[in-house]
Amino acid sequence: MKSSSTSPLTNDSIQEVSKIFKMVSDPTRLSILFLLQKEELSVGVIAQSLSMEQSAISHQLKTLKTSRLVKSKRAGKNMIYSLDDLHIFSILEQVSTHIEEQEKEK
Repeated sequence: MKSSSTSPLTNDSIQEVSKIFKMVSDPTRLSILFLLQKEELSVGVIAQSLSMEQSAISHQLKTLKTSRLVKSKRAGKNMIYSLDDLHIFSILEQVSTHIEEQEKEK
């Protein structure tokens, strides 16, 4: 096993990777990301789709926005949310494939 001093990532990079995994480890945030993969949505539509309160969705969107996974724009009185970066889905697709393979082996 290689020592941590030969890791291709710096400690700061490892911390950033860890933050991304923390963001997608929450089921609500993950559900929001999958909804936004399909189209831009308002808080109200996301809340209705997930059967949750708008305040709870707003809190999760703020967290995702701080992590630069989603972005927002104003449309009249509403804020419309969309994905800020599609790279996260290559990771999520690999995890999904892994899960599907495990399910087939059962």
